[in-house]
Amino acid sequence: MKRINLFTICALYLSMLLSCEAGFMDKYPTTEITDKEFFNTVTDLETYTNGFYGYIPAVYADHGSDNISVHTGAVSTDQMVVSMDQIVIGNVSSSNIKGWNNWDKLRSINFFLVNAAKAAGAPADVDHFVGIAKFFRAKFYFEKVCLYSDVPWYGQPMDTDDERLYKAADPRTLVVDSILGDLQFAVDHIKPDLKTRTRINRYAALALMARVCLHEGTFRKYHPELGLMDKSAPLLEKAVWACEQIMNSGEFMVYGNSAADFGALFASPSLENNREIILQQASSKDLGVTTNTNTVLNWQWSLSRSLMESFLMSDGSPFTQVDGYDRKTYTEVFANRDPRMAETFCFPGFRTTEESLPELPSIKFGGYGQIKYYPKDPALRGGWNNDYTSLPIFRLGEILLVYAEAKAELGLLSQADLDKSLNLLRDRVGMPRMDMGRANTIVDPVLAAYYPNVAGASRGVLLEIRRERRVELACEGFRANDLKRWAAGEHFADNNQGVYIPYLGAYDMSGDNEPDLAILASPGETSPIDHLTEEQKTRLSYYYLKTKDGADDGFYLSEGTKGFVCFTAYRKNPRSFVSPKYYYLPIPKQQLLLNPKLTQPFGWE
Repeated sequence: MKRINLFTICALYLSMLLSCEAGFMDKYPTTEITDKEFFNTVTDLETYTNGFYGYIPAVYADHGSDNISVHTGAVSTDQMVVSMDQIVIGNVSSSNIKGWNNWDKLRSINFFLVNAAKAAGAPADVDHFVGIAKFFRAKFYFEKVCLYSDVPWYGQPMDTDDERLYKAADPRTLVVDSILGDLQFAVDHIKPDLKTRTRINRYAALALMARVCLHEGTFRKYHPELGLMDKSAPLLEKAVWACEQIMNSGEFMVYGNSAADFGALFASPSLENNREIILQQASSKDLGVTTNTNTVLNWQWSLSRSLMESFLMSDGSPFTQVDGYDRKTYTEVFANRDPRMAETFCFPGFRTTEESLPELPSIKFGGYGQIKYYPKDPALRGGWNNDYTSLPIFRLGEILLVYAEAKAELGLLSQADLDKSLNLLRDRVGMPRMDMGRANTIVDPVLAAYYPNVAGASRGVLLEIRRERRVELACEGFRANDLKRWAAGEHFADNNQGVYIPYLGAYDMSGDNEPDLAILASPGETSPIDHLTEEQKTRLSYYYLKTKDGADDGFYLSEGTKGFVCFTAYRKNPRSFVSPKYYYLPIPKQQLLLNPKLTQPFGWE
């Protein structure tokens, strides 16, 4: 508890201490307190680096990807939260996009790095915190590379009148090499201390290294516009190495042996003693440290039909090979599925409390509500931004998937590799193990069509690894970057859909054989429910394809009076993906005026 309190206090203090006006690379803070009183002892170094932890929040949604049916939240053009939904309809340009102004984070890290050597203490103790700072610098630049590709690398603090500040972007290869240099230092010098999982440890540095290397290795492999396809293998090999350090350490294991245990990873008050967790974002009711995860259910989005269909049947066969799979209703699609589906999607009969009525799907969002990360225990929910669940930032599940994918991309994957990685995740929820020979012999045509650029002798197993990654890591914030690195950007332009509706009328959505939701053409067209009693009608939640004035009401059905829930926003704003341009963001035009040596990435003006 004291560590959480220290983190909270220091994060708030340093955010004020290190904040500065928005703009291009403002000066570092150089007050007497910062220079001469903050870097005398190892304790000072710890206190300062505590302020960096706000730079690595947990993520609990897959906005802007094909895992989301529709997102009705406010439109933003901020660099870090700009939705791909806005890019694919042409609403983003260098003139209206914001961003490129969060370099104050880098300044605070670099300022620490040039001053840390002043601290008196054992070199190993000093280097531990230097390693933590380099971890955060690596993460900062990894995000920049994911957004823009080439960016200027700054390895030390500079004043605004320093000419080096206004240099051209450095090549992607140099920046990535520098990221990996920082991470290697972090791996070599951060202590493997697991007394608390709220602090950066050596294994967190290895986890970030694995994440970076898989992303960059596959991005180079599948993106010919970079001209780096022949330089992908060393990165994938490094990803494997980093994963093996974690997997072979004996410190971590897949948590639990049930679907409920899988769900508990995302809705527990504490993950401190959970051996799957490498790093967590802790909450504390006593200290008022909260999250806002109650918003995942029926607030502004739902999950997509595409994601739902990715979950296998409980016998390991694809859902899309079931007769009539594309005509199954909300209450039917959950039968005999991978148990993780009912820990990810709001299922028929799900209740927010034991006393409440079953939660009904929000048809305007598509009908497939998200419950992964939802605080199922009402004692952990306190309203807006007032939930008390601790959230994983790095967990072994991701590492096992990185290991399997990197090995498969290298053509080195064996059945033994699968059994000690991906199949451990299937074991947890009682799913059949993946058989490498079978996966490569019987290739799922739906997956093959979804990722047409996957080829080679390991094509089938690689496709299944991608399925497993999508299922296991759904809603954890990986999906958009996965589509980018695999060069599967066309799926950003998919007109995502929701549940299947076979006719207009009333439906049992809770599984109790009683109608509880009605979908009608308009408020005045009630003939489809005329056979119901007045009592039954009063219990219904109503949705209409048109308002009483004849206007669209946000959704329609793909076949008129039946079909999949579709969204009028997609119909009104045709979507298209421009490759390779849309794999990157434009730099705000005003930043190019400040630094004319910068140039826009691929195709942006």
